[in-house]
Amino acid sequence: MNGREEKSSNDLFFLCSLIEYIGRKTKNHRNVIVNAVGKERLQHIFDLADVYHCENMDKITSELIEKYGIEDGYFDNIASAQYSVPTHWDIGKVYKRLIIDVARFQNKTCIDALTEVYNSWLSRRIENFNSSLYYENPAYIFESYKKGECL
Repeated sequence: MNGREEKSSNDLFFLCSLIEYIGRKTKNHRNVIVNAVGKERLQHIFDLADVYHCENMDKITSELIEKYGIEDGYFDNIASAQYSVPTHWDIGKVYKRLIIDVARFQNKTCIDALTEVYNSWLSRRIENFNSSLYYENPAYIFESYKKGECL
């Protein structure tokens, strides 16, 4: 462990932030990005996250959009936000914490937990920047996920 957290946690944080960034750029729900890239390629990005994070985010995003054929959608949660918009790093942190909790709780790999979380009901709630869910306590978000509804 170098720094305050494990390398894999930092790599997951980068991957989740990248998914958020691509989703914003292409105006897609985040599960669309995850499913378009696929588990094998998500694992590859995760494995190379320490290299990718040294690159310009716009450059990486453009390359991945082209490489994985991600088309523009119609979901623009930035334009519809009525309040201050969290950064892609803020949302990456929310997903990272939840995915780590889910992976530990269900004894899954990070990529399996990531795929499950982004395809869950809760992902759509996190994407809604007009709600308060994305800045709730991580334990509350995880317990809500387990219960299948917001507590």
